[in-house]
Amino acid sequence: MSEPSQPASTPPRKVRRVLVVGIDGVRHDVLLALPTPHIDAVAAAGFLTAVEVADGTPTMSGPCWATIVTGVTVDKHAVWSNDFSGNRLRVFPDFATRLAQQDGRRTYVAAGWDPLVTVADGGPLFAHPSRLSYSAPAADTPEEWEECDERITEDAVRVLGTDDPEASFVYLGAPDETAHFLGCGDAYERSVVRADERLGRIVAAVRGRAGYDAEDWTVIVVTDHGHVRAGGHGGRSGAERTAWVACAGPGVIAGRAPDRVRHEDVAAHVYAALGRTADRHWTLDGRPFTAGPKAVLFDMDGTLVDTESLWWQTVEGLARELGHALGDADLPAVLGRGVHDTAAHLHEVTGGRRASAELAAELDRRFLAAVQERTVARPGAVELLDLLERDGVPLGLVSASPRSVVDAVLKSLGAYRFQVTVAEGETPATKPAPDPYLAAVRSLGVPAAACVAVEDTPVGVASAEAAGCVVLAVPSLTPIPAAPGRTVRDSLEGIDLDWLRTLVAEGSDQAGWSK
Repeated sequence: MSEPSQPASTPPRKVRRVLVVGIDGVRHDVLLALPTPHIDAVAAAGFLTAVEVADGTPTMSGPCWATIVTGVTVDKHAVWSNDFSGNRLRVFPDFATRLAQQDGRRTYVAAGWDPLVTVADGGPLFAHPSRLSYSAPAADTPEEWEECDERITEDAVRVLGTDDPEASFVYLGAPDETAHFLGCGDAYERSVVRADERLGRIVAAVRGRAGYDAEDWTVIVVTDHGHVRAGGHGGRSGAERTAWVACAGPGVIAGRAPDRVRHEDVAAHVYAALGRTADRHWTLDGRPFTAGPKAVLFDMDGTLVDTESLWWQTVEGLARELGHALGDADLPAVLGRGVHDTAAHLHEVTGGRRASAELAAELDRRFLAAVQERTVARPGAVELLDLLERDGVPLGLVSASPRSVVDAVLKSLGAYRFQVTVAEGETPATKPAPDPYLAAVRSLGVPAAACVAVEDTPVGVASAEAAGCVVLAVPSLTPIPAAPGRTVRDSLEGIDLDWLRTLVAEGSDQAGWSK
């Protein structure tokens, strides 16, 4: 049998970019009552949800913004008030600095509040973005802050419309200052509406970019804390502790907010949206908004263990005894198929010299003996199983091999790892029909679209895709091309949960912000 050609590479992906717009001090209940069409548009394309400022975090701008942009809680970044002195931002930097300094990515920050971008009051929070725009208000009054926000917006429109930042943060502070001076009445509501209008202009600049059609944008809009009705914050009332986040972008399913969103999740999602796996040494406390897989379902032969070649050798040996030399034309009837399908094929190509049932029994016997003697895990398989088990991701084994072979392999892999196993003959039809995968997701009680199926053959891929799973193909003997909803890798080595989370996000059937 000739060596298979290399699998086709995954088609080029759009350039990922992220915009975070921080609007200071916008009460959640006020936001919901006002006409804010641009925030509403982000929510409609993704979600808008309340965020509770964590216990132990002061309801002040400094601690909350530090948590938002670093992805760690106040105990780590040590910004305890609006005086940033004594912070640990060198250890836990903001996302714009980390991406610029560690990855060489272009980042952009625009803000007018001193400690965000200057050394005033123990700052800056944003230490070293690639590009920084600073324009402070002439005085701490609502009117001057409106002027400041207008200048910041004009700069953001110019930069985001023509420059090339991958991650950006734009800060608008007028609503908070207005609440402090005038309370949360009409003037405050007008300021919130103006902030929404500025957001609309910023997003319009993004959509007007010359290269926008080749880009995938994630847009996050977030506030740091609320206010009491008379204006002011710093206490523990519900109005002060209730913030909010809106997000739209690739992998964020419209109308489906995560179960729980926290401030520290914003920076984590920035990294995930850019395809940047967070280093474990960063010790981020946040998690991306996009859900990880509800389960990972593994094929067995050729995927987790190197038994696909044993299966081919078993069939090849029996075929040779019957006078037939296996070749490329036999691949679709052998690889990934159940024993009865392959036996029926041998019966046909050898002129019916032995009955299909007799051939199936003989294949079963020989293959089980080979598996018991020579089963070896595929590269990266055990490490990936260990990682997923440690992270609490439910696992399933979905095989076209008979139960005797599955159980033999499970002795070496560890049957305890898998919450469900499906073998040939345990569903009305086997692969390439969707039945085995549908049985697995039903048993786990999870939707197929939120599961990753890992396969090594075209037959197995067809079964998983027909069931509606997101597919990771790791070809063993037969090439598999990349396709929408299907990713192809050379091996299981180097896969982690963040990568699988991105895989599920990209496979989500949703319109997306950039469409």
